[in-house]
Amino acid sequence: QLQLVESGGGLVQPGGSLRLSCAASGFTLDYYAIGWFRQAPGKEREGVSCISTSGGRTNYADSVKGRFTISRDNAKNTVYLQMNSLKPEDTAVYYCAADWVIVKSMCAFNRPYDYWGQGTQVTVSA
Repeated sequence: QLQLVESGGGLVQPGGSLRLSCAASGFTLDYYAIGWFRQAPGKEREGVSCISTSGGRTNYADSVKGRFTISRDNAKNTVYLQMNSLKPEDTAVYYCAADWVIVKSMCAFNRPYDYWGQGTQVTVSA
């Protein structure tokens, strides 16, 4: 069964940190760019960060630049999202998604991602 599984979400105070993980099973992430997305209640899903297959190219939403860092460990078939200086407006369900790409040095939010995880809740509150 091909699937992505997110973990690492939870409740954290403003200014705190969390590290999300996205682990793949049933397929290798080597050929996939990976994106992190989030959806807050009553809002549309938005792209947060993405990383190319080799990890050499990353993109971030303006709202998280300087606070979030995406990385990948292809040997562990896992992608991470380190989130620092969290704010209440970061509260959302976070999803990872895999995009099979021909151009290995790219990643983008507006792509037809092939696989999606079930999501993990991140709540930032005092």
